[in-house]
Amino acid sequence: MRRSRSALALGLALAAVMASVAAGAPVPLGPAAVPAGHYVLDNRHASLVAHVMHEHVSYYVLRFDRMRASFDYDPAHPEATKLVASVDTTSLDVNGDWAESFQRQFLKADRFPQATFASTQVELTGETSAKMTGELTLMGVTRPVTFDVTLTGSAHEMLPLPFGQRAVGFQAVTTIRRSTFGSTAFQVLVGDEVTLTIEAEFDKQ
Repeated sequence: MRRSRSALALGLALAAVMASVAAGAPVPLGPAAVPAGHYVLDNRHASLVAHVMHEHVSYYVLRFDRMRASFDYDPAHPEATKLVASVDTTSLDVNGDWAESFQRQFLKADRFPQATFASTQVELTGETSAKMTGELTLMGVTRPVTFDVTLTGSAHEMLPLPFGQRAVGFQAVTTIRRSTFGSTAFQVLVGDEVTLTIEAEFDKQ
């Protein structure tokens, strides 16, 4: 009897989750698709990659494995969104044995183990797009940077059980010159322009 009640409770919980997912799936994207609240980055479903020219031949791809970010959102005033983020520069992954050399020579990660970004302005450019400007601090140097941001999705996820959670996804892209932040190593061999691409999923708290 106890086992059947447990199975019934689990079945009802799963049904509730599926109903909430089904209810949230068809919501059209746009500022109103993201509920008001505080959102925190799900680092398991996020990536930050950098593309830089190598010896005038091909683009080399680097990845950072550890970062944090959060923002507060009001659908009535999306332009007032404030985001703060940080990246562990010692988590740079170059898919090779020379990761520590890259961290030290290109990012001075031994001296500046963290890069930060704080938004200062959000300009909506479409239903699912915006330009987010903020202060990027890298290697102790702070410069204004503007990201092209795209809202990629907003839905009620199934996990964690039993009731899941609300999540929203974004892509953000910008190009910086590393020399303006003090990264001048091997400029003859490695390009100055670096394109940063962020894929980020945030969970509503």
